Amino acid sequence: MNEELPDLVAHFRFRHSFFRREAVQARLYELDNFGCVMKTDKPFEPGDTVTLDLVMQMPLDDIRAEGISGLVTEKRKHCSNFFYSVDFIHLDESDSSPLSEKLQRIREVLLKKQSLKSRRSANPTPRAKQLA
Repeated sequence: MNEELPDLVAHFRFRHSFFRREAVQARLYELDNFGCVMKTDKPFEPGDTVTLDLVMQMPLDDIRAEGISGLVTEKRKHCSNFFYSVDFIHLDESDSSPLSEKLQRIREVLLKKQSLKSRRSANPTPRAKQLA
């Protein structure tokens, strides 16, 4: 959980009071079949539920998985923010719903982006060495 995931954000609505809600965008640090880890300054407690819209930003058209219900299972403080572990509710990998397919597509693109990034950082090109 060292780095934020590239081009992936979670959108959700945070309720301040009965009539006042705020749209929030949080960075994600982990994503798997069962849940995610997000970082935000909004206060949640373990046991709270949150509805997430995951958005993978792409050059032409973003990939959106909207309306994912999650249960906050863990809370860790980091400076003025919190890391929250969120388990997805009613989301099964074997399920062929459009939401599951979009989430699977986001994970596939994310893995490709991470592998490209690690290859670029691991093997500097000879041209980059000459410029340095």
